[in-house]
This record gives sequence, C-alpha cells and structure tokens, in this order.
Amino acid sequence: MAKKTITVERTGSPIRQTEKQRATLTGLGLRKAREQRTLEDTPSVRGMVNSIPHLVRIVD
Repeated sequence: MAKKTITVERTGSPIRQTEKQRATLTGLGLRKAREQRTLEDTPSVRGMVNSIPHLVRIVD
C-alpha cells in the first residue's frame, strides 16, 4: 500500500517571525523561497503546516 504524501511550498519569509515559526520551517525542510518538499501525510506534518499557514501552502 502506497503512503499518502503532500507537497508543501514555502510562500513567506521567516524574517520578523518568531523563533518557533522559523524552527517549524526548518523542520519541514523548507530553506529557500518557493522551495517545495514532498512529505508523508501524517498528523504531525499537518500540525506543522497548520501552525504556519501564512508561510506555507499545500500544492495540489
């Protein structure tokens, strides 16, 4: 059975964001502007994405 995945794209800058939000971007593996990562669709990844909706978006 194939694992479900989601693709996350960084859309915002971590400048003027809290250290926790910067760490969340790093935890998702997003370092550069417009960078995309395909991640396993788990509750922990969804929680990270939902905690910084102003910095990332889920790509269809």
